[in-house]
Amino acid sequence: MKNQQTLILIKPDGLKKSLTGNVLTRLSETKLDIIATKTVQVTSKLAEEHYKYLKDKPFYKELIKYLMGEFHKKKVMALVYWGPDAINKVRNICGATNPEEADSVSIRGAYGRITTKGVYENVIHASTNEEEAEREIKLWFKPDEIIFDVYPTKTATVKKKERVWA
Repeated sequence: MKNQQTLILIKPDGLKKSLTGNVLTRLSETKLDIIATKTVQVTSKLAEEHYKYLKDKPFYKELIKYLMGEFHKKKVMALVYWGPDAINKVRNICGATNPEEADSVSIRGAYGRITTKGVYENVIHASTNEEEAEREIKLWFKPDEIIFDVYPTKTATVKKKERVWA
């Protein structure tokens, strides 16, 4: 079995309900390594790019608001897990996207819900395949935020204005 990396997001509802510890404990059952983690305030640009493949769905606008934390806390915990068969291991422990269809022992089955407005509060996101994992990891993390190179990198001079410590 080859090593893979996968993106995991503990979504705003998971953070609001203080489920981070519970989710990380369940994910530890996979015996995978965490190779990157950070807490992110999600912009509309990041949310739209993350879910661009769902742009034509009727629930798209609500999904963007949900990921941006408009219904909960305005933050997401992003992680990269790495190891043998990482994508399948993580997806199996997460359960079905629809919390009502997810096995009750899965993360989404135990902690997710569908709101009265029909928003899936499913606590966690996990990459669906290697191509999506690569796209998502590159979207959420810079190469230097991951403890080793999971994809080819290059050195570039990037001139941009950024905030620094005073």
